[in-house]
Amino acid sequence: MKLKNIAIVSLSAGTIGEDFVSHELAIGKKRLADYGLNLKFMPHALKGIDYVKNHPEKRAEDLLSALKDPEVDMILCAIGGEDTYRLLPYLFENEELKKAACDKRFLGFSDTTINHFMLHKIGMKSFYGQSFLADVCELDKEMLPYTRKYFEELIQTGTIQEIAPSDIWYEERTSFAVEDLGTPHPSHADDGFHLLQGKCTFSGKILGGCLDSLHDFFNGERFADMPVLCEKYKLFPSKEDWKNKILLLETSEEKMSPEKYERALRYLKETGIFEVINGILVGKPMDRIYEKEYNELLIRVINDPTLPIVTNINIGHALPRCIIPFGVDATVDVAAQKITFKTEA
Repeated sequence: MKLKNIAIVSLSAGTIGEDFVSHELAIGKKRLADYGLNLKFMPHALKGIDYVKNHPEKRAEDLLSALKDPEVDMILCAIGGEDTYRLLPYLFENEELKKAACDKRFLGFSDTTINHFMLHKIGMKSFYGQSFLADVCELDKEMLPYTRKYFEELIQTGTIQEIAPSDIWYEERTSFAVEDLGTPHPSHADDGFHLLQGKCTFSGKILGGCLDSLHDFFNGERFADMPVLCEKYKLFPSKEDWKNKILLLETSEEKMSPEKYERALRYLKETGIFEVINGILVGKPMDRIYEKEYNELLIRVINDPTLPIVTNINIGHALPRCIIPFGVDATVDVAAQKITFKTEA
């Protein structure tokens, strides 16, 4: 299924509506046009940071409209942010999101983790790993080749069949100014998926995302009402729902301290999901900060050497980024250095 029409939504931050990213926006528009894609910005996506922040109901309205629009093939999130949980009442109070459920492609990462859990709750599959501003609008002369490979597969086929590791990883930019147009990221050789513990082959449907967001499901330090709303609408899946799944974890550009990482893992452990999942995939931390500490915490907090944990996956905030389908059967094979997905015939 080749995708033709893409809708851009700002479900978290309204960054793409600001003048300071206009040069990036122009890049993204041209690249999608070069693919022959028709691009549609939903009505409130370009309203700017303040408007989008102050109007979660309009963000929800854009998502629902994109889902209901028969001409839209894929919904692409503009960027992450921090408070997309505020859409919950507008999407679930009267089952609005459930009524709009469909088989459109939905792609985003970071704070969009919360949106993925919303879609999971209503039975919709989704794709995790890239966004419009962070990937399509890359300042270099082209999208990063590894990132581009998976984006092209998704728009050309409507799915992802297999992911393999990148040969290189990139440092994050420290500036996104006009002067940085056409400049490459510093890059380094990479060495594939790492088996931290457990067996090297396991299967299951993947679900998860940004650990910063998962932490805030349970901890109200950042937003006092987030755990309240997540509990009210039962957004975090039940232990039974997690049975035989594969948990995906990655960390944000905030580069959380090992202390916070441990706290987040303990929140997850308290739910009992480590007792029922089939394995864990861990995205490479941005700039590889705290990589050793995170790995040690995964082993110590989970405290189950039989649970497979695979690290150094090119997913989430570290560059480059693949795309991982949620809600389809996946098989992880570390020996073969690949993750395959059962796609519909």
